[in-house]
Amino acid sequence: MIFGSVERLVAWRYLRPRRQEGFVSLIASFAFLGILLGVGTLIVVLAVMNGFRDELMGRILGFNGHANVISGPAGIADFDSVVGRLRQVNGVISVMPYVEGQVMASANEVSSGAVVRGVRPHDLAVQPLFNDHIVLGRLDSLGQTDTAVIGSRMAGRMGLTVGSNITLISPQGAATAFGTIPRVKTFKVGAIYEVGMYEYDNAFVFIPLADAQAYFQLDDRANAIEIKLDDPERIGRVAPSLQQQLGSGPLRLVTWQQMNLSFFTALEVERNVMFLILTLIIIVAAFNIITGLTMLVRSKARDIAILRTIGASRGSIMRIFFLAGASIGIAGTLAGFLVGLAFATNIDTIRMWLQSLTGVDLWSPEIRFLSQLPARVEFDDTLRVVLMGVGLSFLATLYPAFKAARTDPVEALRYE
Repeated sequence: MIFGSVERLVAWRYLRPRRQEGFVSLIASFAFLGILLGVGTLIVVLAVMNGFRDELMGRILGFNGHANVISGPAGIADFDSVVGRLRQVNGVISVMPYVEGQVMASANEVSSGAVVRGVRPHDLAVQPLFNDHIVLGRLDSLGQTDTAVIGSRMAGRMGLTVGSNITLISPQGAATAFGTIPRVKTFKVGAIYEVGMYEYDNAFVFIPLADAQAYFQLDDRANAIEIKLDDPERIGRVAPSLQQQLGSGPLRLVTWQQMNLSFFTALEVERNVMFLILTLIIIVAAFNIITGLTMLVRSKARDIAILRTIGASRGSIMRIFFLAGASIGIAGTLAGFLVGLAFATNIDTIRMWLQSLTGVDLWSPEIRFLSQLPARVEFDDTLRVVLMGVGLSFLATLYPAFKAARTDPVEALRYE
């Protein structure tokens, strides 16, 4: 073994707190707590950032697709032909034409802006984000004329349930001698969904494609086509093939990376900044190890001299103090790993407990988009944090251990 039994015994005795070395033990305790908090907090923050990105990405891409074909105001006339060509591209798993427009939704004297999306029921039924998140009613109710599917937040805000009526008002109405008359149409709520993202649960209304075409005066046209792949990360390689199927006409392909570039870039920058800031906690704790171990070396100068005179080598002295300092770092890193893992895997439960204890809303879905606080622990991130904690602890012990090994026993015992 690298460390002998005597070296381990002496190192352990030096780590045990004694009354005359209380200040040294206090600094060692601060170093342990600092590494624990730094490692634990870093694991929790990275897990929340990963979970937040994955949840947002899953809901945004599940709602809007991995790529969209868009057109001008005239819409896409022969959209079924375009859909057939796009489905032939390798990696495409679903293609859905739709009609989308902005309206004012009104019910029970409550009005707000909404986005109406006209779809075919069988196209929406194959989307897991909707099919698995219907809380009331049935998704196949969209097969009936003048039926709408709305989000749970909109339903709660307007007091709607299955069978209730919701009125949609479009500013793109008919032109008369007295001006433009808004188009007004009432739909019956056939189902209520909850995907867990506030913006979508609060503002999107789905109606049958034929009703949307008539409502927005698009005849037999669609104004967009949604494309989903088996792997959204492959969109950069598949996009040229998709664009080739569209030809050189007015249709334009927009990928999810182009639509959400600034958003996901901001998340990545924030993640890196948080990693850097929290790493400083571990570095400060490592400096505490240096301070505590240096003071320990000074207080143990007589012991070092005696060990040297009875035959201990410089390497043995260095290993004793290296083991003493590294033990603090390893113990702090291990404790931080366990605490961080426990917090990360139960973060939403802890959040709800703190909310009930303090009465303060710690996670507002209106601001943070998601209804729950997500977290996903990744092996690579956790391993990197643990290795960094152990590595900094080892580096912090080198200088004090080296100084201990260089202690001259004659000088140390001269005034004893």
